[in-house]
Amino acid sequence: MQIKNISLKNFRNHSYCNFDFSNNLNVITGENAVGKTNIVEAIYYLSLGRSFRANDDSELIKRNHERAEINATILEGELTRKIKVNITKNGRAILINGKNISKLSELSKCVNVILFQPKDVMLFSGPPRDRRNFLDISISKKSVMYLDYISRYDKVLKERNDLLKSEKVDRTLLDVTTEMLVKLSGSIISYRQMYVKDINDILNKITRALTGAKETFEVKYYPFVPYDADFNENAKKAFKRAEEGDFKHKQTSIGVHREDISISLNGRDIATFGSQGENRIAALALKLSPYFLIEDKDKKPIVVLDDVMSELDQKHQERLIKFLRKFNQVFITATKLDIPDCNHLLIKQEEKEVF
Repeated sequence: MQIKNISLKNFRNHSYCNFDFSNNLNVITGENAVGKTNIVEAIYYLSLGRSFRANDDSELIKRNHERAEINATILEGELTRKIKVNITKNGRAILINGKNISKLSELSKCVNVILFQPKDVMLFSGPPRDRRNFLDISISKKSVMYLDYISRYDKVLKERNDLLKSEKVDRTLLDVTTEMLVKLSGSIISYRQMYVKDINDILNKITRALTGAKETFEVKYYPFVPYDADFNENAKKAFKRAEEGDFKHKQTSIGVHREDISISLNGRDIATFGSQGENRIAALALKLSPYFLIEDKDKKPIVVLDDVMSELDQKHQERLIKFLRKFNQVFITATKLDIPDCNHLLIKQEEKEVF
């Protein structure tokens, strides 16, 4: 999978820009605040229908304008897809090959982007939500079925929480929603357990390629109830034990929406005992691992590394660049970066408005 071309209109600080990309390495350089990250932000938007920097799409529209636009050509083997995104302050429309899509899952199946950004160095010491999001997005890109399970779980969870907020809780309905959560949870935990096992099978190959050291990294997954032959019974008991607290706090206190993962380095939790450099390598390796878990070469993700090189010394930069050359297509942003045999795009400050 690769992005052949992208054009942006009134997106962030870009009035209009158009770029052709190559396979393998694309290096985007320029001074601070000229819009390097805005370009890869638009690429990421094509994968999930949302920004990794803004909660509200209206923030993506250039100041004093009413709408923004992203146009892109995506290649997947022999397939070519044209994607157009129109963003207004009242909403957005996404078209694939000229047809409006009704579900974001349609977009998610067409474009897959792996992102690493500076704040990811705090991935293991930050909130569990960030680590769950990594798992959910990565598994969803590999399995549409998992995405369906997660979507259904979120809807049932909202129903259960709404019931708990009622003045008088309908116990029968509560039991029904709990039963549905248990059923969906088993499928979700099964996927997560298998995916974490698959990550651990390749994680140390990645970290050793990045560092040259033979240290041992391991991802650990903490399900609220392990998925095994007794899962349904154990999960129901867990929800029953938590019921009194759920009534008191008016929300569902346990479940897959509260789970977590961690990484250990040589048997010790990296968030507690690891240096910033070790946390950076672990997070980078974890973020890159989904690339190797998608078997179809034509569906391998596009990789985006936003402002990562400045935090690495020369040796680790060289190792990372060598490793990245294995990938189908990579985007790297930096203020200054000299890499041979790559597509180099220099971004400059706009001198005029284009309407």
